[in-house]
Amino acid sequence: MSNTINDPRLFDLACDLLSRHSLTPLDGGCQQLMASYLSPLGFNIESMNFEDTTNMWARKGNTGPLFCFAGHTDVVPVGDESLWDNPPFSPKLIDGMLHGRGAADMKGSLAAMVIATERFVKQYPDHKGSIAFLITSDEEGPFINGTTRVIDTLEARNEKIQYCIVGEPSSTAKLGDIVKNGRRGSLTGNLKVIGKQGHVAYPHLADNPIHRITPALTELSQMEWDQGNEFFPPTSFQISNINGGTGAGNVIPGDLTVQFNFRYSTEVTAQKLIERVRQLLDNHNLVYELDWIFNGLPFITDHGELLEAVKLSIKEITNIDTDPQTSGGTSDGRFIAPTGAELVELGPINATIHQVNECVKYLDLELLTDVYQRLLEKLLLD
Repeated sequence: MSNTINDPRLFDLACDLLSRHSLTPLDGGCQQLMASYLSPLGFNIESMNFEDTTNMWARKGNTGPLFCFAGHTDVVPVGDESLWDNPPFSPKLIDGMLHGRGAADMKGSLAAMVIATERFVKQYPDHKGSIAFLITSDEEGPFINGTTRVIDTLEARNEKIQYCIVGEPSSTAKLGDIVKNGRRGSLTGNLKVIGKQGHVAYPHLADNPIHRITPALTELSQMEWDQGNEFFPPTSFQISNINGGTGAGNVIPGDLTVQFNFRYSTEVTAQKLIERVRQLLDNHNLVYELDWIFNGLPFITDHGELLEAVKLSIKEITNIDTDPQTSGGTSDGRFIAPTGAELVELGPINATIHQVNECVKYLDLELLTDVYQRLLEKLLLD
């Protein structure tokens, strides 16, 4: 695989972004760098920093429709740096692959978004509508001071996004083979089952919470919550953590904690799941405490101009028929889609995300730039 570079400006921006240490919630100056490209194009740059999180809302134009590129500058930890073939924050093109933490997730997409916009605005300075960038440094972390708070601000001033492309790495084998046109909801339960501590030799004087919860957990794990639909698989229930015991072999513990997660479809609501769990636990006569964390609602863009434009743009640039899916985890799209925006996640191949030696095929970034530009042309030209 050759180290061909057809667009040095794209390559330089991608490398500049990748060289910046931006572990969540740090931005490392990435947004300022992006702003330096966008400002000369007529974008108004607005910093929306909340607590420890750096956010940028950049907009050109004040009429509709509003097309928004959304993404994040933060990256996950590199792990054992000695295992990397090339230092994670020293980007390098090796056999056609651009290496560096964030190359696929998702600084490569950010560079493609900026350069695609630059090309489009210079070629079509009188395009209709508006273009915006919603960029955060809080996507890989607690996600409480990032996109969700920017959206709250935009909603408060009735600034509505019509079309949104999130640059998450959606592709699997070839660029554009898969896009995400929706995501499942995510709901986490933190359960504490209360028993009575005692000696294992005198179980009649104790109440073992491990024994108490086992039949209930078995029932929860085997329950059918829904059958899914044409866009979503059936809702899944998974136990992620169980902790109980004192560490001593002769002591019945006094309590037990269990953490579990639902990835749920649009066939059920979070409230319905909560009600069914509580009813089951009550039926087993458990004494318990249960807290919930709402990680995101399910959303779907199953039709509309954006999805059709995405399909056509990918086909014209790559000659691939894309497959819209809702699989995988969550993304910041869960904060944007509920406002009424049509939303699709479109980015590079995700084979190495969060791994040692994260990399992306550089020529795929050039193709992605072309796809993004074609999207702008389809949606913002008369």
